[in-house]
Order: sequence, then structure tokens, then C-alpha cells
Amino acid sequence: MNAPEKLPLADVQAAVDRRELAIDRVGVRGLLQPMPVLTAGGEILNTVVRADMYVALSAAVKGTHMSRFVEILRDQPEPIGAGAVHRLMERMLDRLDADAGHVELRFPYFITKRAPMSGAASVLDHDVVIRATCSPDNGCQLTLTVTTPVTSLCPCSKEISDYGAHNQRSHITIAARVDGDLWIEDLVRIAEDEASCEVFGVLKRADEKWVTERAYDNPKFVEDLVRDIALRLDRDDRVLSYTVESENFESIHNHSAYALIERDKQAA
Repeated sequence: MNAPEKLPLADVQAAVDRRELAIDRVGVRGLLQPMPVLTAGGEILNTVVRADMYVALSAAVKGTHMSRFVEILRDQPEPIGAGAVHRLMERMLDRLDADAGHVELRFPYFITKRAPMSGAASVLDHDVVIRATCSPDNGCQLTLTVTTPVTSLCPCSKEISDYGAHNQRSHITIAARVDGDLWIEDLVRIAEDEASCEVFGVLKRADEKWVTERAYDNPKFVEDLVRDIALRLDRDDRVLSYTVESENFESIHNHSAYALIERDKQAA
């Protein structure tokens, strides 16, 4: 008697489908996997990736092979980075015999920082998304999205008040379609440079004095934040198009202030 795993089984997914309807994206969503990520300094950061992986399915084929997506991610041979995601896409398209696909990897990314005066070390988390899309018409496009927490201080509040000014924590999200080696740290640095002040996980008293005064000396409206960052991205040849958003979690209102700039530099 043959062992069960040796018995020939029907491959239903590979059957012909007669409805003549192609599917734009089919695959797996929300696949969690512990994975290493390559840092700008060439080091390895371990994190947990939530992956969405899809391919286009021709009208003649009944279904895709879902288990192959899991195996492709499981067998990823190198740390995640821009080039690695391109190669992951190529393996997925080849393994699933598809000419178009979409890969989206979302993960927390931790950067060790030192406080400005005491040098106290802490870790700051950033939300990162690396998205790759390939099609016969448009080729392969890669977008890097990073959300960075910063401080913003209101210029109007500073101008009209006899003392003090209201400030708040803000989330700056930069989504850049890239051509070249643009690192997560590059987008974090741009966001922090253009904010009223960056934020830290640990601050001693001398550090708190420094960040308070730094923000007071560098007030920014939400409009200022997105405009100043957009100017930086305009000058960066690695960025083909971008969206920059800022959400300021207001300290004197029960709502956020928000601004967005979106630009395709190739169409300009």
C-alpha cells in the first residue's frame, strides 16, 4: 500500500477556468514572519514583518498556489532592503508563473539614539512599509514609506503669547518612490531635521532643557513641516515621486492638524 503522501492528488488550482475573468491580485495578506532588515550602516536588525503578497492570475487558470507565497517568504535568503525586495518579487513571479505582482512588507524599525546633552541611549520605533509592484506595462516600482515621530511648536502661539508656546508630538509620513539606495534612516533624518525638534526615548534634565529650547527656537506650522520636507525631497535624485504628510496631535484641541503634499517629479 502506498503511503498517503505518495498518492497522486488532483491539482485543482491548475484546472482551466471557463468564466474568462482575469484576477488583478490574488495571494496572501497579513502573513507574519520574523525577519532581519539591513540598516544603512550594514548591520542587521531583527524585526517582525507583516507581508501582503499577490500575483495577477490569468483568466484561464482557476487558482493560484497559496502555500508558495509562504514558502517564498520563509526561504528569503537575505535581509530585507530595497534590492532584496526586488529579488523577492522576481522569485515570486517566477515561482507562480505570473507576469505581474505586488509585495508589501510592513514592520517596526528601531533606531538607537543618544540624548543631545547627556548622551543617554534609547531606542525609537518607526513604522515602515516597503512596497514593490511589477507589471508588463510599468515595470517594477518600489516605494519606501516611513513614519517618524517628531515635535512641532506653533509659531502663532509663540508670537502672541507673553511666555510659552503650545507644542505637540507629530507624525511625519514620507512615501518615496525610489531609484537608488535610499535608506530608512535617510527619510527619518529628513523628517527630524525639518521638525521643530526630534524626540527621544530617554531624556535627562539637561536634555529636556535642550529639546524644549530647540523647539521654541524653531517653530513650525503643519504647513511648514510638509513644505520644508518636500523641498528636501525635490533635491534628492533618488526620489522619483513622493507623498509627505504630517499629522500634529494638538495639545490645545481635541483634534489633529494635518497637511499633505504629493508630487510626481517625473511628470513635472
